[in-house]
Order: sequence, then C-alpha cells, then structure tokens
Amino acid sequence: MGFIFIYLFYYMAKAKTKKVDKQIIDKTEIKPGMVVRVHQKIKDVNPKGEERERIQVYEGLVIAKKHGKEPGATITVRKISEGIGCEKIFPLHSPLVEKIELVDQKAVRRAKLYYTRDYKKRLKSILEKKGK
Repeated sequence: MGFIFIYLFYYMAKAKTKKVDKQIIDKTEIKPGMVVRVHQKIKDVNPKGEERERIQVYEGLVIAKKHGKEPGATITVRKISEGIGCEKIFPLHSPLVEKIELVDQKAVRRAKLYYTRDYKKRLKSILEKKGK
C-alpha cells in the first residue's frame, strides 16, 4: 500500500512540473516581450577576503532594449519576486553576462513595455499558440 502511494505522489509531482524548452539565443536577437534567463557572473568575497566567482540566474520579461547593436546596448528585464516587481538593466556586450536563454515569447505590439508595471492582466504566449 505504501509503495502505491509513493508511486502516485511521484507521478503527480512529475505531472505538475512543466517542461520548458530553453534555447540559447544571440544577444543581438533579443526583443521586448521575450521571457529570458540571464546568466551573470558575480564575484563574492567571504570574511577571510577570498574571492569566489559564481553564476547568478535572473529570469524575467524583457520590457526594453536600448541602443540596438551598439557596444553600449542594454536590456531591461523585469520579474516579480514575492509580489514585488524588480527590474534590472543588463549591458548586452558585457563579459559579465555569460549567456541568455529564451524561455518564452509573449505577444506584444510595443517596443517598450513600461505599461506592464501597472498592467494587471497577463500577456499571452506566442509559443503556446504555435504548439511548442
């Protein structure tokens, strides 16, 4: 009886996790409306003074891209963490940004999505419509 319960629990937990097709994209192909994971290198210093480098992942919606393909090009990524909106600006050509993964693509008709700061509705996904 216990084995069946554990198997059912495992099966239900596996069904709840949704699989996300991650694809690494070129930094210049990023558009507003994309949900991306940005892998950024962070240097930590412990109390002994030793430096350690790690990678921090920041996942959110790209609400703006500025300066096109210039060396100073940036993207603004917005995520909601525990009910509080948080925005971070990433320089695209910085060596600290290791890679950018595409998680989802939302249907948008604007170049700057600043209205999503106050927007209560959810944006619809394009990838779900295509059947991916």
